[in-house]
Amino acid sequence: MTKSGNTLLIFGCGFSGEAIAARATRRFAAVAGTTRDAVKADRIRNAGAEPLVFNGKTVDPELRSRLADATHLLISIAPDETGDPVLNALAAAAADLPSLKWIGYLSTVGVYGDHGGAWVDEETTPAPVSKRSTARLTAERAWQAYAAGRAIPLAILRLSGIYGPGRNAFVNIENGTARRLVKPGQVFNRVHRDDIALAALLAMEKSAGGIFNITDDEPAPPQDVVAHACQLAGKMPPPETDFATAELSPMARSFYGENKRVSNRKSKAELGMEYGYPDYRSALARMWRDGSWRVG
Repeated sequence: MTKSGNTLLIFGCGFSGEAIAARATRRFAAVAGTTRDAVKADRIRNAGAEPLVFNGKTVDPELRSRLADATHLLISIAPDETGDPVLNALAAAAADLPSLKWIGYLSTVGVYGDHGGAWVDEETTPAPVSKRSTARLTAERAWQAYAAGRAIPLAILRLSGIYGPGRNAFVNIENGTARRLVKPGQVFNRVHRDDIALAALLAMEKSAGGIFNITDDEPAPPQDVVAHACQLAGKMPPPETDFATAELSPMARSFYGENKRVSNRKSKAELGMEYGYPDYRSALARMWRDGSWRVG
Protein backbone atom coordinates (compact mmCIF):
# COMPACT_ATOMS: atom_id res chain seq x y z
CA MET A 1 0.00 0.00 0.00
CA THR A 2 1.36 3.40 -0.94
CA LYS A 3 0.35 6.93 -0.14
CA SER A 4 -2.24 7.13 -2.89
CA GLY A 5 -5.71 8.34 -2.09
CA ASN A 6 -6.24 5.90 0.79
CA THR A 7 -7.31 7.36 4.11
CA LEU A 8 -7.63 5.61 7.46
CA LEU A 9 -10.01 6.46 10.29
CA ILE A 10 -9.42 4.76 13.65
CA PHE A 11 -12.32 4.76 16.08
CA GLY A 12 -10.77 4.59 19.54
CA CYS A 13 -7.20 5.76 19.01
CA GLY A 14 -5.91 4.67 22.41
CA PHE A 15 -3.06 2.38 23.47
CA SER A 16 -3.18 0.08 20.44
CA GLY A 17 -4.70 2.64 18.09
CA GLU A 18 -1.81 5.05 18.56
CA ALA A 19 0.67 2.35 17.50
CA ILE A 20 -1.45 1.55 14.45
CA ALA A 21 -1.72 5.24 13.54
CA ALA A 22 2.05 5.75 13.84
CA ARG A 23 2.72 2.89 11.45
CA ALA A 24 -0.13 3.85 9.09
CA THR A 25 1.10 7.40 8.47
CA ARG A 26 3.83 5.94 6.25
CA ARG A 27 1.25 4.14 4.10
CA PHE A 28 -1.81 6.39 3.96
CA ALA A 29 -2.39 9.84 2.52
CA ALA A 30 -4.23 10.76 5.72
CA VAL A 31 -4.83 9.11 9.09
CA ALA A 32 -7.31 10.26 11.73
CA GLY A 33 -8.17 8.85 15.12
CA THR A 34 -10.94 9.50 17.58
CA THR A 35 -10.87 10.10 21.31
CA ARG A 36 -13.57 10.91 23.83
CA ASP A 37 -11.37 13.46 25.57
CA ALA A 38 -9.89 16.40 23.68
CA VAL A 39 -7.11 16.50 26.30
CA LYS A 40 -5.74 13.28 24.77
CA ALA A 41 -5.58 14.81 21.30
CA ASP A 42 -1.86 15.52 21.59
CA ARG A 43 -1.11 11.82 21.90
CA ILE A 44 -2.88 11.20 18.60
CA ARG A 45 -1.01 14.09 16.98
CA ASN A 46 2.26 12.67 18.27
CA ALA A 47 1.39 9.44 16.48
CA GLY A 48 1.10 11.45 13.25
CA ALA A 49 -2.68 11.35 13.01
CA GLU A 50 -5.42 13.97 13.05
CA PRO A 51 -7.37 13.88 16.34
CA LEU A 52 -11.16 13.87 16.23
CA VAL A 53 -13.64 13.77 19.10
CA PHE A 54 -16.23 10.99 19.19
CA ASN A 55 -18.47 10.98 22.25
CA GLY A 56 -19.61 7.42 21.66
CA LYS A 57 -23.07 8.43 20.48
CA THR A 58 -23.14 11.08 17.76
CA VAL A 59 -21.25 11.94 14.59
CA ASP A 60 -20.43 15.64 14.40
CA PRO A 61 -19.91 17.43 11.04
CA GLU A 62 -16.11 17.13 11.13
CA LEU A 63 -16.22 13.40 11.85
CA ARG A 64 -18.90 12.93 9.21
CA SER A 65 -16.61 14.58 6.65
CA ARG A 66 -13.76 12.21 7.52
CA LEU A 67 -16.12 9.26 7.29
CA ALA A 68 -17.11 10.28 3.79
CA ASP A 69 -13.45 10.21 2.72
CA ALA A 70 -12.36 7.09 4.62
CA THR A 71 -11.23 4.15 2.53
CA HIS A 72 -10.23 2.10 5.58
CA LEU A 73 -12.00 1.95 8.94
CA LEU A 74 -10.54 0.40 12.09
CA ILE A 75 -12.66 -0.07 15.22
CA SER A 76 -10.95 -0.20 18.61
CA ILE A 77 -13.88 0.70 20.87
CA ALA A 78 -15.51 -1.78 23.24
CA PRO A 79 -19.25 -2.40 23.05
CA ASP A 80 -21.45 -1.04 25.81
CA GLU A 81 -24.93 -1.80 27.10
CA THR A 82 -26.46 -0.41 23.89
CA GLY A 83 -24.31 -2.51 21.56
CA ASP A 84 -21.47 -1.31 19.37
CA PRO A 85 -21.18 2.49 19.74
CA VAL A 86 -19.74 3.04 16.27
CA LEU A 87 -22.39 1.03 14.45
CA ASN A 88 -25.09 2.77 16.48
CA ALA A 89 -23.66 6.20 15.62
CA LEU A 90 -23.32 5.38 11.94
CA ALA A 91 -26.93 4.23 11.82
CA ALA A 92 -28.19 7.29 13.69
CA ALA A 93 -26.28 9.61 11.34
CA ALA A 94 -27.28 7.66 8.24
CA ALA A 95 -23.60 7.72 7.28
CA ASP A 96 -23.04 5.77 4.06
CA LEU A 97 -19.20 5.88 3.83
CA PRO A 98 -19.07 6.00 0.01
CA SER A 99 -15.29 5.51 -0.25
CA LEU A 100 -14.98 2.57 2.14
CA LYS A 101 -12.89 -0.42 0.94
CA TRP A 102 -12.01 -2.32 4.15
CA ILE A 103 -13.04 -2.61 7.80
CA GLY A 104 -11.00 -3.90 10.72
CA TYR A 105 -12.36 -4.76 14.17
CA LEU A 106 -10.16 -5.31 17.23
CA SER A 107 -11.76 -8.00 19.37
CA THR A 108 -10.52 -10.39 22.06
CA VAL A 109 -9.56 -14.04 22.41
CA GLY A 110 -11.95 -13.95 25.37
CA VAL A 111 -14.74 -14.90 22.94
CA TYR A 112 -13.41 -18.49 22.98
CA GLY A 113 -14.14 -18.84 26.69
CA ASP A 114 -12.51 -21.49 28.88
CA HIS A 115 -10.89 -24.61 27.35
CA GLY A 116 -9.05 -26.00 30.34
CA GLY A 117 -5.66 -25.13 28.90
CA ALA A 118 -6.30 -26.75 25.49
CA TRP A 119 -5.35 -25.11 22.21
CA VAL A 120 -7.89 -23.04 20.28
CA ASP A 121 -7.77 -21.49 16.81
CA GLU A 122 -10.07 -19.51 14.54
CA GLU A 123 -12.13 -22.62 13.79
CA THR A 124 -12.95 -23.10 17.48
CA THR A 125 -16.59 -22.32 18.23
CA PRO A 126 -16.81 -19.24 20.47
CA ALA A 127 -18.18 -19.88 23.94
CA PRO A 128 -17.63 -16.70 25.99
CA VAL A 129 -18.17 -16.92 29.72
CA SER A 130 -17.93 -13.25 30.74
CA LYS A 131 -20.40 -10.49 29.91
CA ARG A 132 -17.71 -8.38 28.27
CA SER A 133 -16.62 -11.22 25.98
CA THR A 134 -20.23 -12.06 25.14
CA ALA A 135 -20.73 -8.42 24.15
CA ARG A 136 -17.60 -8.59 22.00
CA LEU A 137 -18.91 -11.62 20.14
CA THR A 138 -22.22 -9.85 19.55
CA ALA A 139 -20.33 -6.84 18.20
CA GLU A 140 -18.24 -9.06 15.92
CA ARG A 141 -21.40 -10.50 14.41
CA ALA A 142 -22.95 -7.07 13.98
CA TRP A 143 -19.88 -5.87 12.07
CA GLN A 144 -19.91 -9.04 9.98
CA ALA A 145 -23.50 -8.29 8.98
CA TYR A 146 -22.64 -4.65 8.21
CA ALA A 147 -19.65 -5.60 6.06
CA ALA A 148 -21.54 -8.35 4.23
CA GLY A 149 -24.33 -5.92 3.44
CA ARG A 150 -21.81 -3.62 1.76
CA ALA A 151 -19.69 -6.41 0.22
CA ILE A 152 -16.61 -5.03 1.98
CA PRO A 153 -13.89 -7.24 3.53
CA LEU A 154 -13.87 -7.27 7.32
CA ALA A 155 -10.86 -8.46 9.30
CA ILE A 156 -11.59 -9.36 12.92
CA LEU A 157 -8.37 -9.37 14.93
CA ARG A 158 -8.81 -11.29 18.16
CA LEU A 159 -6.19 -10.04 20.59
CA SER A 160 -4.73 -11.67 23.70
CA GLY A 161 -3.45 -9.73 26.74
CA ILE A 162 -2.02 -6.46 25.45
CA TYR A 163 1.23 -4.96 26.75
CA GLY A 164 3.75 -2.36 25.65
CA PRO A 165 5.31 0.92 26.78
CA GLY A 166 4.04 1.82 30.25
CA ARG A 167 1.96 -1.35 30.49
CA ASN A 168 4.11 -4.36 31.37
CA ALA A 169 5.74 -6.36 34.16
CA PHE A 170 8.67 -3.92 34.52
CA VAL A 171 6.27 -1.08 35.27
CA ASN A 172 4.54 -3.19 37.91
CA ILE A 173 7.89 -4.00 39.49
CA GLU A 174 8.88 -0.34 39.56
CA ASN A 175 5.51 0.62 41.04
CA GLY A 176 5.64 -2.12 43.65
CA THR A 177 2.44 -3.71 42.33
CA ALA A 178 3.95 -6.86 40.78
CA ARG A 179 2.39 -10.10 42.07
CA ARG A 180 3.08 -13.75 41.40
CA LEU A 181 -0.36 -15.29 41.53
CA VAL A 182 -0.25 -19.05 41.16
CA LYS A 183 -3.18 -21.07 39.86
CA PRO A 184 -1.97 -24.56 38.89
CA GLY A 185 -2.17 -25.15 35.14
CA GLN A 186 -3.16 -21.56 34.33
CA VAL A 187 -1.64 -20.00 31.21
CA PHE A 188 -2.24 -16.82 29.22
CA ASN A 189 -1.23 -15.60 25.79
CA ARG A 190 0.02 -12.05 25.33
CA VAL A 191 0.62 -9.62 22.48
CA HIS A 192 2.75 -6.49 22.21
CA ARG A 193 0.94 -3.49 20.80
CA ASP A 194 3.55 -3.15 18.02
CA ASP A 195 2.60 -6.62 16.80
CA ILE A 196 -1.05 -5.55 16.82
CA ALA A 197 -0.10 -2.57 14.66
CA LEU A 198 1.83 -4.78 12.26
CA ALA A 199 -1.09 -7.20 11.96
CA ALA A 200 -3.56 -4.39 11.30
CA LEU A 201 -1.40 -2.89 8.55
CA LEU A 202 -0.82 -6.27 6.91
CA ALA A 203 -4.57 -6.91 6.92
CA MET A 204 -5.16 -3.51 5.31
CA GLU A 205 -2.47 -4.05 2.66
CA LYS A 206 -3.93 -7.42 1.71
CA SER A 207 -7.58 -6.29 2.00
CA ALA A 208 -7.88 -9.35 4.21
CA GLY A 209 -11.19 -10.59 5.46
CA GLY A 210 -11.92 -13.16 8.13
CA ILE A 211 -10.92 -13.85 11.72
CA PHE A 212 -7.30 -13.82 12.88
CA ASN A 213 -5.82 -14.52 16.31
CA ILE A 214 -3.11 -11.94 16.99
CA THR A 215 -1.06 -13.34 19.83
CA ASP A 216 2.38 -14.56 20.80
CA ASP A 217 3.75 -18.06 20.25
CA GLU A 218 3.97 -19.16 23.86
CA PRO A 219 1.09 -19.17 26.33
CA ALA A 220 2.72 -19.14 29.76
CA PRO A 221 1.93 -19.00 33.49
CA PRO A 222 1.67 -15.36 34.61
CA GLN A 223 3.97 -15.90 37.61
CA ASP A 224 6.78 -16.97 35.24
CA VAL A 225 6.55 -13.67 33.38
CA VAL A 226 6.92 -11.68 36.60
CA ALA A 227 9.84 -13.82 37.77
CA HIS A 228 11.69 -13.40 34.47
CA ALA A 229 11.13 -9.62 34.48
CA CYS A 230 12.55 -9.44 38.01
CA GLN A 231 15.59 -11.42 36.94
CA LEU A 232 16.26 -9.02 34.05
CA ALA A 233 15.74 -5.99 36.29
CA GLY A 234 17.97 -7.37 39.05
CA LYS A 235 15.13 -7.40 41.57
CA MET A 236 13.95 -9.99 44.03
CA PRO A 237 10.69 -11.47 42.79
CA PRO A 238 7.62 -11.06 44.98
CA PRO A 239 6.53 -14.17 46.89
CA GLU A 240 4.16 -16.55 45.22
CA THR A 241 0.53 -16.08 46.22
CA ASP A 242 -2.13 -18.78 46.01
CA PHE A 243 -4.84 -17.61 43.62
CA ALA A 244 -7.54 -19.32 45.68
CA THR A 245 -6.89 -17.14 48.73
CA ALA A 246 -5.65 -13.95 47.02
CA GLU A 247 -7.57 -10.70 47.39
CA LEU A 248 -8.62 -9.76 43.87
CA SER A 249 -11.25 -7.59 42.27
CA PRO A 250 -14.08 -9.47 40.53
CA MET A 251 -12.68 -8.28 37.19
CA ALA A 252 -9.17 -9.58 37.91
CA ARG A 253 -10.49 -12.89 39.22
CA SER A 254 -12.66 -13.36 36.15
CA PHE A 255 -9.61 -13.41 33.88
CA TYR A 256 -8.39 -16.53 35.67
CA GLY A 257 -11.70 -18.22 34.92
CA GLU A 258 -10.55 -18.73 31.33
CA ASN A 259 -7.61 -21.01 30.57
CA LYS A 260 -6.58 -21.73 26.99
CA ARG A 261 -3.68 -21.75 24.57
CA VAL A 262 -4.34 -19.60 21.49
CA SER A 263 -2.79 -20.48 18.13
CA ASN A 264 -1.47 -17.73 15.84
CA ARG A 265 -0.71 -19.99 12.86
CA LYS A 266 -3.36 -18.43 10.62
CA SER A 267 -1.99 -14.92 11.11
CA LYS A 268 1.43 -16.13 9.98
CA ALA A 269 0.16 -18.13 7.02
CA GLU A 270 -2.41 -15.66 5.63
CA LEU A 271 -1.24 -12.24 6.80
CA GLY A 272 2.47 -12.97 6.70
CA MET A 273 2.94 -12.02 10.35
CA GLU A 274 6.48 -12.15 11.71
CA TYR A 275 6.05 -11.35 15.38
CA GLY A 276 8.59 -8.94 16.80
CA TYR A 277 7.73 -10.10 20.33
CA PRO A 278 7.06 -13.84 19.86
CA ASP A 279 7.35 -14.92 23.52
CA TYR A 280 7.64 -13.30 26.93
CA ARG A 281 11.36 -14.02 27.39
CA SER A 282 12.54 -12.41 24.15
CA ALA A 283 9.97 -9.64 24.53
CA LEU A 284 11.04 -8.69 28.04
CA ALA A 285 14.71 -8.89 27.12
CA ARG A 286 14.18 -6.58 24.14
CA MET A 287 12.12 -4.08 26.12
CA TRP A 288 14.63 -4.01 28.98
CA ARG A 289 17.55 -3.63 26.60
CA ASP A 290 16.11 -0.74 24.57
CA GLY A 291 14.15 0.91 27.39
CA SER A 292 10.87 0.67 25.48
CA TRP A 293 9.07 -0.62 28.57
CA ARG A 294 8.82 3.00 29.71
CA VAL A 295 6.40 5.48 28.21
CA GLY A 296 8.27 7.65 25.73
